Parts: sequence; C-alpha cells; structure tokens
Amino acid sequence: MHVQEWLETVPPLAIYLLVGVVIGLESLGIPLPGEIILVSSALLASQHGDINPVVLGACATAGAIIGDSIGYAIGRKGGRPLLAWLGAKFPRHCSEAHIATAERSFQKWGMWAVFFGRFVALLRIFAGPLAGVLRMPYWKFLTANVLGGIVWAGGTTAVIYYVGVVAESWLKRFSWLGLVAAVLVGLTSMLILKRKAKKAQTAHQEPQPVATGD
Repeated sequence: MHVQEWLETVPPLAIYLLVGVVIGLESLGIPLPGEIILVSSALLASQHGDINPVVLGACATAGAIIGDSIGYAIGRKGGRPLLAWLGAKFPRHCSEAHIATAERSFQKWGMWAVFFGRFVALLRIFAGPLAGVLRMPYWKFLTANVLGGIVWAGGTTAVIYYVGVVAESWLKRFSWLGLVAAVLVGLTSMLILKRKAKKAQTAHQEPQPVATGD
C-alpha cells in the first residue's frame, strides 16, 4: 500500500509519533525512509484539517535533533568498530564506500557537513554517529544539529504543506484537461533535464588529452 494511503488510516497522534520516531531512528544511524514519511505526512496534513502542520513539523524537528544527538553519543563511545558493525548490518546503505564518502565530507566541511547532511540521504544517516567517531566538539555538533534539524524538518513540512494546499485549490479551479497538460509539461521538462544531465556526465567521463613534452 502507498505510504500516504496507509497514513490516512492512522490517527493524527499516531502520525506525529511515527514521524518523530522514524526520523529519530534514521538520524541515529538506522536506514529508514524518514524523508518519505515526512513528505507524505505533510501532504496529508494539507488535505485533512485534523493534522496540524505545526505540530507535525515540531515532532519531525525534535526527532531529527534527538536522534542525531543519540547517534553522536553512540559514535563517540563506539568508535570505528561501530561503523564496521553498521557496514555488516546494513551493507546496502552503510558500505565502506558510503562511509568513506561521508567521512570525506566531514573532513572537508566540518560542522557544515552536519547541517547540510540533513538534506542528503547518505549524510543524514551518518551525520550523528560519524561526528561522534571523529570527535567533533560537541558544541559545534549541537549547533549544526539544531539548526539543520529546524531548517530541514520544519522547512520540508512547511513547503510540502503549502504546495499541497495550493495544488488542491488549483485542481478545484481548473479542469482535468489542464491537469493532464500540466503533467505532460512536467514530464517533458524532466526528460529534457535528464538528457542534459546524461550528456554532461558523458562529457565529464571522457578521457582528457595528455599533453606531451618536447
């Protein structure tokens, strides 16, 4: 069953708790679809008045901040053996290559990796534990954690909620013919962007000519 269809059968209080717990566990280091649950719940809130988007965003923010903080404490105590355990337990999401990519991001960006990691699925899972393993000063981690949690969870909830409200209003004003036309335009744009991205990737992968000396 589709996530949103399933959420429609759940009471509002359970949705608040579900969003907070799933996002918290994901931030702690367990690969879960936190973003999918949050987006689906925010969209559902735009269609049903019994779900408060402010409470939903607050629960998502709390889950993100608390989960990341617990992940930091576990990572600081468990060290690199913890990363090895995660790799063995979740090889698809926590492989050595993924961990190495996340670690390079931390070495390059420091506390900003925690903040911007909220918006990247891979870093969202590793941000807390990896910050602890790398012994990032807690005040830096906490600052980036709180700001990132508020911007990502609160911002995502607000944007999806208002997009849902506007979309519902738009559908009431225009016919299904207009909706089909909008979908076709969207699909066409997506295909064009995908083709351009593929060309750019191919050009990037082409070997560059090697300059020869005299």
